Amino acid sequence: MADDSQLLIPPSFVALFVPPGRVKPSASRDAIFERYEFCEDLSAVLVEQAGNVRHELGIAEEDVLERIHRGLVEPTAPVTEAEAGWVVGRLAEHLGWQQALASLAIVAPPDTGRR
Repeated sequence: MADDSQLLIPPSFVALFVPPGRVKPSASRDAIFERYEFCEDLSAVLVEQAGNVRHELGIAEEDVLERIHRGLVEPTAPVTEAEAGWVVGRLAEHLGWQQALASLAIVAPPDTGRR
């Protein structure tokens, strides 16, 4: 990652890499940035899928988010459990479904206004 990158990693994502009782992340800035880019892209890709699931199955937003979260915490998923929660939070933010997320107790929505 270039030092002059203007993309800021939100504190909510960096927090995924800070062990309890510590203040510094357990991974390098480059590693965190790489994971952030992946998770941000994944959340954007899931927007269309979430909308399709809701429309096709006629289920509530909460149920859509819960189903996607279950898929993301499978052992073969490309994200950690903590990242899965963040991705679903970011997905809810993309879709304007923050209220639906609040009822699930998965993760607090990511930081807003970071770009």
